[in-house]
Amino acid sequence: MIEAIGLDFGTTNTVAAISDGEGSSELIEFQSANGTGPTFRSALCFWEDGEVAGGIASEAGPWAIEEYLEGPSDCRFVQSFKSVVASPFFERALIFNRPYRFEDMGALFLRKLASHARGKLDHRPRRLIVGRPVEYAGAQPDSDLARERYRAMFGTFGVEVHYVYEPLGAAFSYATRLTEPATVLVADFGGGTTDFSIVRIAEPGAQRRCTPLASSGIGIAGDRFDQRIVDRLVLPMLGKGGKYRSFDKLLDIPDGWFSDFSDWSRLALMRNRKTLEELRRLQRNAVDPAAIDRLIALIEHEQGYPLYAAVGQLKRALSDSESATFRFGGGGLDIAVDVQRAAFEDWIAPDLVRIEQALDHALLRAAIPAQHIDRVFLTGGSSMIPAVRRLFEGRFGSDRIASGGELTSIAHGLAMIGTEAEPTLWAA
Repeated sequence: MIEAIGLDFGTTNTVAAISDGEGSSELIEFQSANGTGPTFRSALCFWEDGEVAGGIASEAGPWAIEEYLEGPSDCRFVQSFKSVVASPFFERALIFNRPYRFEDMGALFLRKLASHARGKLDHRPRRLIVGRPVEYAGAQPDSDLARERYRAMFGTFGVEVHYVYEPLGAAFSYATRLTEPATVLVADFGGGTTDFSIVRIAEPGAQRRCTPLASSGIGIAGDRFDQRIVDRLVLPMLGKGGKYRSFDKLLDIPDGWFSDFSDWSRLALMRNRKTLEELRRLQRNAVDPAAIDRLIALIEHEQGYPLYAAVGQLKRALSDSESATFRFGGGGLDIAVDVQRAAFEDWIAPDLVRIEQALDHALLRAAIPAQHIDRVFLTGGSSMIPAVRRLFEGRFGSDRIASGGELTSIAHGLAMIGTEAEPTLWAA
């Protein structure tokens, strides 16, 4: 019997854990051609296939990546679609001329995830505990709209669903490592958002182990850091900062083209007839038409995934070394640039300032000064960036910093919350 499923539906990766109500949880492992592990890429791939109902086949997770790599020009690869869940500006994506709402893509994604769980999700659980950010990503995010879309997406499970702030799930997981009471700050660095929760953790065996005190968040995280890299290293070669002729005037090329391109949740959606026709008109009038030609080629040849894979590889390399080389080749673009860690840290410095402001907001809401925080638990992929860790070490001291389970702690804790007598105490 599955008592509860904890689902960390992330911008970059999704992780699921199941609990049988005996006090522990088990991560669901997915076995693909690239190996076995608990992370399931939050991505979808679509392609035309006359032998399936509706004429459009699809895959998700690492299988979506495999399908894309086999024939990128024949696919529509969509990743990080969670980032539009709260966007009032997103209505639907046209994929092979078929409209897909967020909830359509979400429900499809869940079905594919369940089908690859090797039977682990074949039995209906009593509860589904879904992580959600404290603050959603995007311009003018609408939390009510996000809840409505989530309800339509997760309602397909047909069970009792509770939504819990993601860092609270991580706090519940971290509590299993503590042997004495503590006031803990959890900082969750995801793909789309950075979220904080301050939690009072009681001694083991207490009737209520964890009590949330305050939470805060901001729509800045790993994806924004990626955008900074693309903005500095790639977009100048695609026409950003260039000009085009309009009658007898020279005008700046609108930044809107590049804001879409530098957001991997929207990049794949640029491959449509209207957008490409507009870009070709821009190319005819551009002072540097070759740059716009490279932009068009990257879109037409579905180079979003390899581009952002190269960006991610650079970020990881700069976490381990003071310098690294950014390499990317595709769609008529060939880049090999040496990057210093100090330069990357300078690019993301404004984002770190805003993240620290969100941290201050959590402390203010909890009415707890930094010196009264006993432990700081850092989780999420971007928590391993040295500049991020220094921010917390400078505020709290390195002896109070803990980490581990960067990609799995949230799902683990959510599943455990699902076995509580009153999971609504944690609901957001």
